[in-house]
Amino acid sequence: MRSCEIAGWGSMLPGRTVRFGESVRYRIEDDVSHLDMLAGAARRAIAHAGLTTDDVDLVLGASAAGVQPIPCTAALVWERLTSAGHAAAFDVNSTCTSFVTALDIASRYLDDGDHRTVLVVAGDVASRFLNPDQQESFELFSDAAVAVVLRRATAPDRGVVSSLQQTWPAHAHDTELRGGLSHAPAQQYAAADPADYLFDMDGRRALLGMMRVLPDFFDRFLRRAGLVHDDISLWIPHQASAALGPMLDRIGVPADRRVDEVEAFGNMVSASVPFMLTRALESGRIATGDTVVLCGTAAGLTANALALRL
Repeated sequence: MRSCEIAGWGSMLPGRTVRFGESVRYRIEDDVSHLDMLAGAARRAIAHAGLTTDDVDLVLGASAAGVQPIPCTAALVWERLTSAGHAAAFDVNSTCTSFVTALDIASRYLDDGDHRTVLVVAGDVASRFLNPDQQESFELFSDAAVAVVLRRATAPDRGVVSSLQQTWPAHAHDTELRGGLSHAPAQQYAAADPADYLFDMDGRRALLGMMRVLPDFFDRFLRRAGLVHDDISLWIPHQASAALGPMLDRIGVPADRRVDEVEAFGNMVSASVPFMLTRALESGRIATGDTVVLCGTAAGLTANALALRL
């Protein structure tokens, strides 16, 4: 087990909502920036942990689409929080499961003793990249930001039990946003296909790919972790789509031990997993001593799972 515990958290959810039938989606206000939301969540997390920026020695940015290509989003968030240069800051990107990857990396630094307090900041403003002509994705996503403060555990039985991540490159282009970096740089925008700068998803192909690979992936993850379903208090998956419930049924996750809030909140991209994790902590659905599984799929096609004992 890698020593790691959650010391505090904070989130930012836009006040503007839109409805598609019974589904509620949160969309960032016109006068608010992605960075505003990330920095706001970070301030709340640090305050909730009873710390100051002087206590943070590593900042991990975990957004699927960052604020700008250079510098990294973690550095821009850190600039909003302090002018001191005492912490390291860099980004981690496995798109929708970036928070899970960042937590995995943070736990290794904490367990090794290289860092004592890590701030992980996740969140996206997907609504600013959506193509209104693609109804499936246009009506799926919400904007949000979440930050979590991690530290070495104060008890020996808390931390990351195990983790597993894998990417199937045959599905690399099922979900993508092609424009903006070296593939389609800004100076070529006038001659480029405008669709390259909007989110593009082949939902059916992505879903079929996930359904084929996930049962074996999660079997391997549980064996690696030495866990069975009865050991897990709550599964907290990325809220990918309305297909979440059937997918969890397929891998044997009991309905009373999983989070499925797609209709109420939508797909929050990188904020999805930490938002549902902190929501479960705030509501008392999980507590100290519980083992939770943070998991999901992401563009790539990537699958990600991490077992955390609180």
